[in-house]
Amino acid sequence: MMLSVVFAGLGQLYNRSYLKGIIFIVIEVAFLVTLLESINFGLWGLRTLGTIPGTDHSIRLLVFGVLSLIGIVLIGSLYVFNVIDAKKQATKIKEGWKPRKFKEAVKHFYDYAFPYLMTGPGLVLMTFVVIFPLLFSVLLAFTNYNLYNSPPRNLVDWVGFDNFTNLVTVPIWQDTFLSVFSWTVVWTVVATTLQIAVGLFLAVIVNDPRIKFKKLIRTILILPWAVPAFVTILIFSAMFNDHFGAINRDIIIPLFGGDGIPWLSDPFYARTAIILIQTWLGFPFLFALFTGVLQSISSDWYEAADVDGATRFQKFRNITMPHVLFATAPLLIMQYAQNFNNFNVIYLFNEGGPPVRNQNAGGTDILISWVYKLTFDTNNYSMAAVISIIMGVIISAFAFYQFRKTRSFKEEGEI
Repeated sequence: MMLSVVFAGLGQLYNRSYLKGIIFIVIEVAFLVTLLESINFGLWGLRTLGTIPGTDHSIRLLVFGVLSLIGIVLIGSLYVFNVIDAKKQATKIKEGWKPRKFKEAVKHFYDYAFPYLMTGPGLVLMTFVVIFPLLFSVLLAFTNYNLYNSPPRNLVDWVGFDNFTNLVTVPIWQDTFLSVFSWTVVWTVVATTLQIAVGLFLAVIVNDPRIKFKKLIRTILILPWAVPAFVTILIFSAMFNDHFGAINRDIIIPLFGGDGIPWLSDPFYARTAIILIQTWLGFPFLFALFTGVLQSISSDWYEAADVDGATRFQKFRNITMPHVLFATAPLLIMQYAQNFNNFNVIYLFNEGGPPVRNQNAGGTDILISWVYKLTFDTNNYSMAAVISIIMGVIISAFAFYQFRKTRSFKEEGEI
């Protein structure tokens, strides 16, 4: 074990596990020869974010720094594994275990490492597609990277928690954040709950034995799901237009007179329209989901309830709902999480508008669309990263708590 601490692979060679020893030695030599200097440069860039304006590119240095951290973690993990493996081998040798011959060692290594060889590429891909952007965004939140501090002309500096403090103390940021966050919560709860309620209500009605032409009705109710969502949203955007939209021109004005409802220019009506659109888009999937669950409930339960004199509401409350929630709770939780970050409806309908006085977000902007505007419209990258972190924490905490409490993850006998 001490030999492996001094240099990776020496302990394996001493224990006569030559294949492992050679692999570890090659990895450490490659690290020392090719990666050590790059990692040192990356850590310097991560610490300083550059020292010469116009020459050092702070964001590029931040990228190299994040890659250096990932490299250190990977190499460190392999180094620790090398030490632990050498110790385990030494313990086995003391107990009388004899090292395998080369061919046996190769076969054993292949059999043992096959799952790791198959999942390795996926792990590497996840590292650079998920972990790297996540670390980069988190670190970006602690800088002053914005339109006025953009490399290479200017350097980006570390500012600590100043961005988080500004979000809750500077009036324009505070007012906008509270408004957008509260609307995001309302949007998530109301829109998702409404689409779940509509889907469940229609599924229960269609599942009633007295209903005829069930296949036709189910086909019609699932049709909105077959149309691409962005097409539906753009059509509704035109229909809700204040001036030439069909809803105002053909329904509201002929029936009630006046100039119609300001669907796109008033925040309240714009939010109402967006909730209705999301309900239309979301209920077909839930209707199909609930329909399958309802058909799996044994009719014996309802017959026993009829014998006991249960009402329709009691059968729904004590038989239908528990079974539906038991089977679909994880998917329903995902619906809430998805709508919390539902960018498409907000942006395609009216791009988060209408404008709101003394705020840098629109009346229907949720957190994710606000982050988009901060990133691409005003180039306030650091504040966008702060809000992204807050969104990630909220969704992670909510999902973790709900999944822990969901009965779908407990024993089926508890239902």
